[in-house]
Amino acid sequence: MMSKNGHNNPTFIDDSAVSDKATKRYSLELAEKGGKPAAVVAKDNGYDYNPYDNREVEHPTTNSETLFHLLKGSLGTGILAMPNAFRNAGYITGTIGTIIIGFICTYCIHQLVKAEYELCRRKKVPSMSYPSVAENALLEGPSFFHKFAPYISHVVNTFLLIYQLGCCCVYVVFVASNIKSIADFYLDEPVDVRLCMVIILLPLIFINWVRNLKYLAPFSTIANAITMVSFGIICYYIFREPFTTEDKVAAAPFSSFPLFFGTVLFALEAIGIILPLENEMKTPKNFGGSCGVLNVAMVLIVFLYSGMGLFGYLNYGAEVEGSITLNLPSKDILAQCVKGMLAFAIYITHGLACYVAIDITWNDYIVEKLSTQRSKLFWEYVVRTSMVLVTCK
Repeated sequence: MMSKNGHNNPTFIDDSAVSDKATKRYSLELAEKGGKPAAVVAKDNGYDYNPYDNREVEHPTTNSETLFHLLKGSLGTGILAMPNAFRNAGYITGTIGTIIIGFICTYCIHQLVKAEYELCRRKKVPSMSYPSVAENALLEGPSFFHKFAPYISHVVNTFLLIYQLGCCCVYVVFVASNIKSIADFYLDEPVDVRLCMVIILLPLIFINWVRNLKYLAPFSTIANAITMVSFGIICYYIFREPFTTEDKVAAAPFSSFPLFFGTVLFALEAIGIILPLENEMKTPKNFGGSCGVLNVAMVLIVFLYSGMGLFGYLNYGAEVEGSITLNLPSKDILAQCVKGMLAFAIYITHGLACYVAIDITWNDYIVEKLSTQRSKLFWEYVVRTSMVLVTCK
């Protein structure tokens, strides 16, 4: 997730091809990505300009590091909902459907990365953000679409906001539901899940008040370790009993397929991190390709998601919950530990998940309208608090 910084390293942009607003954005992105001006003025057709050769990243990531980040960004609460997704599709239809959706997602990501590269080559800039890619795609397309170019960035930002805030809402529901599951076992009266949301609200606001990603990184590392251990324990519960296809649906009615499709798409797609990861690579050419970072990551992700969905559904059948953690034996201390650990892991990474939404809202639409530094600081905390309240509402 990238934040926007001031620039001191502008580069030449062809003003006849790019609007003043787009030019300003390119300069900001060059500073953000460490871009440098081309040593030799490229030809008008742009074939002498290679965006990869003009990127200067302060801390470039290796192929393996990028692979790890991509896996980390994709393996979240979505994988725990895969057994429920298979209940809505059937174990045969679900397996085939997950593979097909995974293929479509991978293809679309490849197209996005290729489009960014081609637009960067034509505009002679090292990298672009999502809004810039959309805007310049319209500028490079038929003349009919040129008039929509100034507005498309807002459309893209809107969808990114909806996606990121939706993920944060899922995080809050997941944490509250698992806390409720543990509390109900020890208390005489069942706890309202909304009460659990209120309890976690104030600390959640404080987590999202952290303005520097550097201070959130340790929480992400801890959460990753907890998540891996928890997944191992969940697999133990799934595989400790023999599977059977009796009373399991091979192909569910089509009316429930949209629920399957939405769950799998939410679980698989980590579209918000694709371009930032590719732009930060030491060897960005290795991101694509038949054996590139993206394909390797997506094969592993689809395999893990299909396995969790298939075997989780075969184990629990129609009784599978929205999150498989809720199907674990409530009396087992080990199962309670898994619920608590995953709830804690997701809870402390809420700030990272909400960072993109805060960044878009604050830097693209609010900060430029404020004059004094004091007012900026006050309203930034208001925005951060409001985002948390939206996800908990």
